[in-house]
Amino acid sequence: MSRKLLLTILMGVCGAALVLIGCSDAQEPLAPKYKTKLAKDELRNSAFGKEFPQEYATYLRNNETEIMTEYKGSVAFRKNDGVNPLPKGFKHAQPYLKNLWLGYPFSFEYNEARGHTYAIKDILEIDRVSRYDAGGGLPTTCWNCKTSKIPEWVAQYGDDKLWAMPFNTFRPADKINVDEHVIGCANCHNPETMELVITSFPLDEALKRQGKDWRKMSRNEMRSLVCAQCHVEYYFQEAKYGPNRKPVLPWDKGMDADQIYDYYKSNGVAEDKGFEGQFFDWRHPVSKTLSIKVQHPEYETWYDGPHGAAGVSCADCHMPYTRMDGKKKVSNHQWTSPLKTPEGISNACRQCHADKSAEYLRERVVYTQKKTFENLLSAQDMSVRAHEAVRLAAEWSGAKPANYDQLMIQAKEMVRKGQFYWDFLSAENSVGFHNPVKALDTAQKSLEASQMAVSYAMQATGYGIAPKLEGDIKKIVPPILEWSRKMQMDKANLDAHVWTKYLTPLPAAELMWELQDKIR
Repeated sequence: MSRKLLLTILMGVCGAALVLIGCSDAQEPLAPKYKTKLAKDELRNSAFGKEFPQEYATYLRNNETEIMTEYKGSVAFRKNDGVNPLPKGFKHAQPYLKNLWLGYPFSFEYNEARGHTYAIKDILEIDRVSRYDAGGGLPTTCWNCKTSKIPEWVAQYGDDKLWAMPFNTFRPADKINVDEHVIGCANCHNPETMELVITSFPLDEALKRQGKDWRKMSRNEMRSLVCAQCHVEYYFQEAKYGPNRKPVLPWDKGMDADQIYDYYKSNGVAEDKGFEGQFFDWRHPVSKTLSIKVQHPEYETWYDGPHGAAGVSCADCHMPYTRMDGKKKVSNHQWTSPLKTPEGISNACRQCHADKSAEYLRERVVYTQKKTFENLLSAQDMSVRAHEAVRLAAEWSGAKPANYDQLMIQAKEMVRKGQFYWDFLSAENSVGFHNPVKALDTAQKSLEASQMAVSYAMQATGYGIAPKLEGDIKKIVPPILEWSRKMQMDKANLDAHVWTKYLTPLPAAELMWELQDKIR
């Protein structure tokens, strides 16, 4: 071997070694260090704005309420309304939301979310929280993801008492400022140092049960965990298991839909035969199924999807760096979809996918969302058919097999499961994009469970109800377009639909609250 060739090989080996050493010693970029003039318990968003005016300017862009993507947006349209155009309804609607949530406050009103800056204003107006009585009909738990005040209230009232207090206790203006205390800076930052922190009690405790301490996690992990303070599935704890109505993240068996559904087979107080000890949010009035209302499991969907598994954080896509005044680069605190503008796609998606145009990337996202939404609607329709099958089987007066009761238990179990999987996909706000494989798998599992519910119900009646379940489900059970607390106060409204007649009329009442003011 010549000396020249040997020297070339040695240089190559040394170069490769240096590259490997460099990779193994790679350090995560450090966050800037700050020493602000803010008090350690500062909650006012405007106070943070004085210290960080450029970041605050991007935060105020959350007030935007007009820009739509193909499937989502910041227009507060009714998510069950595919009849009316924006801003009341939208072409991509799920018409059976009120049917599937019948008997639960979500059936009264469920809208597309506006920007985070509207979180308090919107919850004060939405019909889910009753404005017809002093307490509101829901617990303080519902404030958990609307405001930065929760740690202060826990310190004042106690973790054992706060959550079960009536929601409207904190409605008045002397309790909360709709602009200063809405989701903002103090939810995610230490006011004195601006370090990322977890202020959510349920997330902190869920991580502890997993043997994790967010204080020791990397900055990149924290850039997603601060979002997981709210963009997660949770439930209201029963008093039997701890502080009554406290929000709990059901992650003890894992974060996938299968594992969460398995978790809900305990941690509850159900007494129905075959469901003893299971958790449920409400009993559906039509099928009498012990049902679960899924919240918004973005984190559980994202974490093992293509981006989450690759180490791409929530902030990389939803808080991309942007230049202010054409100069300083800051994290964009307008928490929104990068699909809203070509600039958003360039600042987020094209930082990694630089070889693709903004239009190409947008179309790839929309393709995934279209396939997901089609499957979501199929799962929704089958879930409605499952409820209807159990209703018909429960009222069947013909001959019944010896195992009728067991078949009905199995049917209700499958109704419960089918609706849970449908809702897990429905409530997740990316329309499948965060994890396309998981989204389609979830829709398929919902379809299978709901179809099994129909099968069990038909077996329980010797297939006597089969003719009533044939054909277009929308003709068998029409979607409920309009429903509200006020409508449920009138018996005539209940009698107008085959399903609403199973509801109990609400006591007649007049509005007691107008936003933060008690008007009577």
